[in-house]
Amino acid sequence: MRKRLKLLLAALVTTTIAALAAVALPPPASAAALTEVTGFGANPSNLRMYLYVPDNLAPRPGLLVAVHYCTGTGPAFYSGSQFASLADRYGYIVIYPSVTRSSQCFDVASPQALTRDGGSDPVGIKSMIDYVRARYPVDANRIVATGVSSGAMMTNVLLGLYPDVFSAGSAFAGVPFGCFATTNGSEWNSDCANGLVTKTPQQWGDLVRNAYPGYTGRRPRMQTWHGTNDEILRYPNFGEQIDQWTNVHGLTQTPSFIDTPQSGHTRTRYGGTGDNAPVEAISMNGVSHNLPVDAAAAVHFLGLDTTTPSSPSPSSPSPSSPSPSVPSPSASSPSPAGGCRVGYTVNAWNTGFTASVTVTNTGTAAVNGWTLRFTLPSGQTVTNAWNATVSPASGAVAATNVSYNGTLTAGGSQTFGFQGTHSGNTAEPGAFTLNNATCAVV
Repeated sequence: MRKRLKLLLAALVTTTIAALAAVALPPPASAAALTEVTGFGANPSNLRMYLYVPDNLAPRPGLLVAVHYCTGTGPAFYSGSQFASLADRYGYIVIYPSVTRSSQCFDVASPQALTRDGGSDPVGIKSMIDYVRARYPVDANRIVATGVSSGAMMTNVLLGLYPDVFSAGSAFAGVPFGCFATTNGSEWNSDCANGLVTKTPQQWGDLVRNAYPGYTGRRPRMQTWHGTNDEILRYPNFGEQIDQWTNVHGLTQTPSFIDTPQSGHTRTRYGGTGDNAPVEAISMNGVSHNLPVDAAAAVHFLGLDTTTPSSPSPSSPSPSSPSPSVPSPSASSPSPAGGCRVGYTVNAWNTGFTASVTVTNTGTAAVNGWTLRFTLPSGQTVTNAWNATVSPASGAVAATNVSYNGTLTAGGSQTFGFQGTHSGNTAEPGAFTLNNATCAVV
């Protein structure tokens, strides 16, 4: 079995590298570079994190998790695909997770990996996302994933485990969430790989729903690509993914739209006819596992080919936000009984910076509606903010909660951030008050 796995992985990496090389662009002229990040948070399976932040970052950038194939690495996927060069064009951020286990395949099989916050690779990837969100003004409605082969499988897994985090995914030659499940410690499921695992749409949908019991919020949109001659993860897995994600979205398996975007490609959309359909599937006639990775089409489906922040649906709160709406603070808003604490982190470059601010109510009673006041050091000017409104742009400023995060429970915290410019002084404010109560600074 181990020999068979090695042979399959060798074939997989050979075809995948060829596919990625076929679509690679020349290196961009940008000075931005791939950077390894360590100490990013909980990481039970010892993944490595590589981060690409373009020089021309959008005011509210999207965030793409780009997941490599078996025997690959984050740096190899970075250099062998177009996602970073497209980030230079559109200003989004890319995380490239990288496996350190010997197979260099992502864990999409263990019970831990298929349970929300259960452990293994998904927990480490979620930590990477949290790390970036704490340091950059990420658009919470444009956190997305893509991947090839093992990375495509992980894309299905991430969207199933964290529907409150991801808004969309694009999977190139993958399998449905839960298809690769094993209980014997094996990373490989031959029945699934050979297209022998078939379920009803309801059964596939239940696998996703049971990974996060009780969740009733929005579900991520899914785009899936597959070659009809795939010899590694056979073509029946394409139809099973369609069955799964249409059921998750409460749709029938009858397409709303069919076209041929290019010769040999049949595109079907479910639940809509436009570019934002809940499910989109591209069947590639005569193509093997060595499928061309159309990064531009994926980026378009994922909503990353614009620098304009997305607007959350009125009926759906932001993925990072509690759902209850709370009133804005007023002169009668209570001070936190027992005090408050503020954590303030600056990430500065050239003449720009971002600040991440965490406000904690250390008191014994909830605060409904909050305003944090502080004075920006000389030369610092706020250009935009997220999870709070900040005004004026310089000097003595007030950061006020937005509609979805105005409650500070006893012992609870809220995090907001802002982007700005500086004239050389990147110091932090020296003091903070929350609803007129002086806060400790950590």
